[in-house]
Amino acid sequence: MEYPFEDHWFPYRDGFMHYVDEGSGPTILLLHGNPTWSFLYRNVIKELQGSCRLIAPDYFGFGLSNAPSDFDFSPSSHASVVKDLIERLDLEDIILVVQDWGGPIGMSYAIQNSANVRGLVVMNSWAWEASIPQKLFSLVMGSWPLGYMLQTRLNLFARKIVPQGIFHKEKITDELQKAYTEPFPTPASRLPTWVFPRQIRLSRDWLRAIESRLHLLSDKPTQILWGAKDEPGFRPVEMRRWQSHLRSHRTEVLDDASHYVQEDRPDRVVAAILSVIQRTPR
Repeated sequence: MEYPFEDHWFPYRDGFMHYVDEGSGPTILLLHGNPTWSFLYRNVIKELQGSCRLIAPDYFGFGLSNAPSDFDFSPSSHASVVKDLIERLDLEDIILVVQDWGGPIGMSYAIQNSANVRGLVVMNSWAWEASIPQKLFSLVMGSWPLGYMLQTRLNLFARKIVPQGIFHKEKITDELQKAYTEPFPTPASRLPTWVFPRQIRLSRDWLRAIESRLHLLSDKPTQILWGAKDEPGFRPVEMRRWQSHLRSHRTEVLDDASHYVQEDRPDRVVAAILSVIQRTPR
């Protein structure tokens, strides 16, 4: 597996969060979604580790992390752990890079600690109450018992939805698919991939509260990097909503990228991060 990074561990109750911490320079925090992990950012990390410090955690239940026995896998709980990791590592002047559930998880930190956020890179994601199509997705994928069976018995997100969310099909190798399916070897290990779609509806109040404070980030230099082929995932309407909140944005729409922009166009993710650095000289 093409993942040449040293493992780091953050003890948390009776669990351990795995994270990558490579390089030195401007601090870049890379947040993933469902059902991915820090592996998603491997090409970005390799390209920038000579000039930046890149931190990429695996949420509990994902990647190489070992969740505490009582962890509920809700997005608000993931956000709380990310905040604790930031404080434990004493990260300052952070450039937040977010995609999928990394959007609300990252923004939950940013709206409460805006003075510690240098800039933002936002890919296909959201941070507000879900749209009707997203709620319908949640009703199916996060339902009981159908959605539960699809995720825990069939490992549907890792086996089918990840490849579906990559535009450049030639990149979907056996090694790539193995990297995304191996973290979920048993039905019990796949529970977090069911909780996330379920929480699209159940975290409504938490998501509303985040959006109500996004104005605190309106002056943060932001690069919006949008995969145009993310159907039926995150559509242009979500991109425009980000633009309305993050007024200091520059936007690049990628016609050859789908949901997992980091897989389709890691070069543009690198360029987006460098652009934020250039716009925020220190």
